[in-house]
Amino acid sequence: QVQLVESGGGLVQAGGSLRLSCAGSGSRFSSYAMGWFRQAPGREREFVAGITRSGSSTNYADSVKGRFTISRDNAKNTVYLQMNTLKPEDTAVYYCAADRFLTTSHIAYAYWGQGTQVTVSS
Repeated sequence: QVQLVESGGGLVQAGGSLRLSCAGSGSRFSSYAMGWFRQAPGREREFVAGITRSGSSTNYADSVKGRFTISRDNAKNTVYLQMNTLKPEDTAVYYCAADRFLTTSHIAYAYWGQGTQVTVSS
């Protein structure tokens, strides 16, 4: 098992930036592919970005390509989501998740953090 704790959310104006962090503890962090998901009120949880166990490959939702960057530091058991040029439609609770393989489906992920709120004002 792995326990995940997100941090770094907050309130930012449109066009601004935030960096989310997700710290893992417990089982070997580098054994897990990591994903970032988000969920806005009244909407389904959606995939934002993912990264393989080694960090050699990443994947992004079309809505965030070119604005968000996912990265990881296995020595620090942490995955990051750098979010630039934020838009009001990026407002949501952001979750990190872990599983053996990288996938865009939230159903596939076994381990989740508690989420961190990101609010982008216009």
